[in-house]
Amino acid sequence: MSAVPVFSETAHVAVAANFTAVAEELAPLFEADTGHKVVFSFGATGQLFAQISQAAPFDVLLAADTARPARAVADGLAVAESLTVYAEGRLALYAPGLGAEATLFSGEFTRIAIADPDAAPYGRAAVETLAALGLYDAIASRLVTGANIAQTLQFVESGNAELGFVAASQVLDKDGFWLVPEIYHSPIAQGAVLLNEGADNPAALAFLEFLQSKEAVAVIEAAGYSVP
Repeated sequence: MSAVPVFSETAHVAVAANFTAVAEELAPLFEADTGHKVVFSFGATGQLFAQISQAAPFDVLLAADTARPARAVADGLAVAESLTVYAEGRLALYAPGLGAEATLFSGEFTRIAIADPDAAPYGRAAVETLAALGLYDAIASRLVTGANIAQTLQFVESGNAELGFVAASQVLDKDGFWLVPEIYHSPIAQGAVLLNEGADNPAALAFLEFLQSKEAVAVIEAAGYSVP
């Protein structure tokens, strides 16, 4: 049994949108295990980093890439030795009611959704995939861009786009997705880092430690990620 701390603290964690469902599943497990609380703020990695650069009071950053956590360290915003890869994501093309891969190659669609490639690593992976497949120029005018991967999924589910590139973790329980081969894009390694704001926060330190526990890793892997 885990020892519950005498004084409960709260960790404020900025979380990449693709990791929303997993984070929400991990929260009660973390709180039961440690006695600490965790509060999440979800968004595109680029948007979250911009907020952190402007002194937003986050203790931990769970990004969808490793570039922003590394930049946080370089900019003096985070603790260097805390940077780690907590998950590796997979890109999926989702087209409910359609054959996703066949629809993409046939070109028989009006709109295709991707996350903002400047802010969301999954959006960048989508652009790389389309370029690798030789399709980007042909369909660029039909791209609909979501602010983050959560909004991208909403575009598809609402019918505003017939198909869209999302995180595989978002659609594992759905029909009509194609798991994009990893050879078509750069690895989606997702980095975690302790921000200066949380350097002396026991809850923030405990949360980063919890992410590497067997209990947390099992949840992360069950959601379609791999853990280094």
